[in-house]
Amino acid sequence: MSASWVARCLRLSVPLGALALAAGAFAGPAAAEDVIKIGAPLPITGPLAPEAVKQQQGYDLWAEQANKAGGINVGGKKYKVEIVYTDYQSNTPRAVQATEQLITQNNVNFLFAAFGSGAAKAASTVSEKYKVPTLAATASSVQVYDQGYKYLFGTFTPNDTLTTPLTKIIKAQVPDVKKVAILARNDLFPLAIAQEMEKSAKDNGFEVVYFEKYAIGTLDHSAALSAIKALSPQWIFVTGYTNDLLQIRKQMVDQQMKAPVVSMIAGPAYQEFIDALGKSAENVTSAAWWHPAEQYDGKDIFGSTANFVKLFKEKYKSEPDYGQASAALCGALFQLAIEKAGSIDRDKVRDALASLDVTTFFGPVKFGANGQINSLDPPVFQIQGGKPVVLFPQAIKQGELKVGVE
Repeated sequence: MSASWVARCLRLSVPLGALALAAGAFAGPAAAEDVIKIGAPLPITGPLAPEAVKQQQGYDLWAEQANKAGGINVGGKKYKVEIVYTDYQSNTPRAVQATEQLITQNNVNFLFAAFGSGAAKAASTVSEKYKVPTLAATASSVQVYDQGYKYLFGTFTPNDTLTTPLTKIIKAQVPDVKKVAILARNDLFPLAIAQEMEKSAKDNGFEVVYFEKYAIGTLDHSAALSAIKALSPQWIFVTGYTNDLLQIRKQMVDQQMKAPVVSMIAGPAYQEFIDALGKSAENVTSAAWWHPAEQYDGKDIFGSTANFVKLFKEKYKSEPDYGQASAALCGALFQLAIEKAGSIDRDKVRDALASLDVTTFFGPVKFGANGQINSLDPPVFQIQGGKPVVLFPQAIKQGELKVGVE
């Protein structure tokens, strides 16, 4: 790690403790005139750090593949990819500042959005002001895309595309489930998906007996869990990020809470969640936007889903989840749009993104008028035998729902 690289990270406000994580930040040296720079504000430190690791893995895998192929073809000339990371320390106001810094000081050509719906929405005001095309790998809430912005695009379908199929599966296969309890992190995405769950449950004839929010940073959930336990719901639905859900699930076990159905979004899609909980993860249901069981033959640099999974396993020695795949997809979509535009002019690339209608390793990609993808059926799955088993859609179904979580 060179002194000049460290100095550069310091100018980017990356804490020294994060340098090890960010060591893969730059995708190789190249002449300045032959480089496409993409800014990536991430919560490299703080409670959202596990999610940042996943984002960086996906971005870096794409950049590595693009550069191995000689770079991105821009009107017959190859440009290398450089990803510029900055740490906003899991703090949304800092995400906004980091985004502006990447545009005005680091002179990036394009942007990957900050992590999650809340930070992505807040920072999008900056990228829109400067007319910088931005791809959000982890923002699903419609509130991110209802601002009338032209330069923001997202690779996650709306939240109801997760909750509605899950609700229909439970209704059809566990008819004894009547009462639902919902506990949500008070943050844009977790709260939005909890609200969609409440709507979906009521629309399908379930009684929502509990709906409460917990503050960001909450460590002790015992009072909320005791209140839920006293109501004896047959379905407990919890939203949050990985660390939140690990704490809540462990505290449920401590209180000996049992239910026919326990659903959590979004942690169970991550192997780290399963490894940390062991048996306590069994039969937890969830939903995500992608699963490695999918089988697409894409036109992007990764080609097939199987090839993406293979490349990811070779680099990181683990199977990819939807967060890592979505990050890699964002890079691949920028590459497709730039090559389609034949230019790195921001407006031309923006228009190319808006008009994409292409199959990728992630699935078919087409953006709605608001910039949010509208072309996918996200998988519903359940942890069985220490692995996520897909229950829906039928095309990639791997098993049947199991009832009972202890």
